[in-house]
Amino acid sequence: MQEAENKRIESIDLLRGLVMVIMALDHVRDYFHRDGFLFDPTDLSQTNGFLFFTRWITHFCAPVFVLLSGTSAFLVGERKGKKALSWFLASRGLWLILLELTIINFAWFFDPGFNNLLFIVIWVIGLGMLFLAGLIWLPLKWIAVFGLTMIFGHNLLDGITVSGQGIDAILWSFLHQFQIFEFENVNLFIGYPILPWVGVMAVGYVIGKLYSRSTEKGQRQLWLLRLGVGATVGFVVLRALNFYGDPSSWAVQESALFTLLSFLNTSKYPPSLLYLLMTLGPAFLLLRYSEFNTIPLQRPMIIIGRVPLFYYVVHLYLIHALAMLAAVLSGFSWQAMILPVWVNFAPDLVGYGFGLGTTWLIWLAIVAMLYPLCVYWDKFKTRNRGKWWVGYV
Repeated sequence: MQEAENKRIESIDLLRGLVMVIMALDHVRDYFHRDGFLFDPTDLSQTNGFLFFTRWITHFCAPVFVLLSGTSAFLVGERKGKKALSWFLASRGLWLILLELTIINFAWFFDPGFNNLLFIVIWVIGLGMLFLAGLIWLPLKWIAVFGLTMIFGHNLLDGITVSGQGIDAILWSFLHQFQIFEFENVNLFIGYPILPWVGVMAVGYVIGKLYSRSTEKGQRQLWLLRLGVGATVGFVVLRALNFYGDPSSWAVQESALFTLLSFLNTSKYPPSLLYLLMTLGPAFLLLRYSEFNTIPLQRPMIIIGRVPLFYYVVHLYLIHALAMLAAVLSGFSWQAMILPVWVNFAPDLVGYGFGLGTTWLIWLAIVAMLYPLCVYWDKFKTRNRGKWWVGYV
């Protein structure tokens, strides 16, 4: 029984570690790929299949990371009780928001003036935890209704936009509208609005019930299969109909490949219903498969999945520092990597960058450098499990 339980937990760590590794590919591409300074990789008028899928595969990262944050919360609550879990979620949520706006924000720009404030994945996970700190007191079925309503219903709000830079526009952007606000001393980059990310975390919390000691293995496997197939088929059917679930429709292109790219090119900011079905469906199936099957490099993925926040922070600093070195070796000044704007729009980096193949090699090298650090931190956390602050890193 103990062995089976550990394997169930490892399947969650494995999926989390896998998406963390894939996530690094997207961030390496931002800082090293020359075409990233010229056009968006999902722009069908300029991209190619390899570049598109280099970006597309990373779409799985944020939804899975947010979902599993909710699942992990349920497992913590099962061990410690709801009162302790509620306090942990509230305090960790505030800590993550603070971390996003300080240490993580500095990693993106290396700008001591903090002229840009990013509200992206770590901030929305922190906010989701604050919501979840209260939601966990509701029955699971009502938490599920809350989460699914946000996921399936938020695209009804797509037609509502608030222009300008007033407080109403900022508040609406935090809720549902991707937008960048440029002020005299600071720019606000609101990339991850609340809807429907908080709903994804709530659903992840309910999914945690499948990993409860009271849930039989066969029942869990059946539910993961149903969820995976249902979400994937739902994506294909709704996307084919061009009816609901994404603000951008797909269209037949000049080739079968680009028609497929158009079909898969769903909206991430904010994540549409179809974007979430497209990414979470396969995630549920992989959770089911990996519980009883071995995948390549499984053990390293599990180790990384045990220390996701450590990996996230360190990988940003490592990528940016190596990009600064690459800029110098390419004939640019190191100051060019102290960024006044998002890296792909930095005026002092025009002409910088490498081919996509080289970018992939840099990604693999960076992940290889990160792995021993993750091994060390995982062992440190295990040795110091009783220290209260270890659970926040």
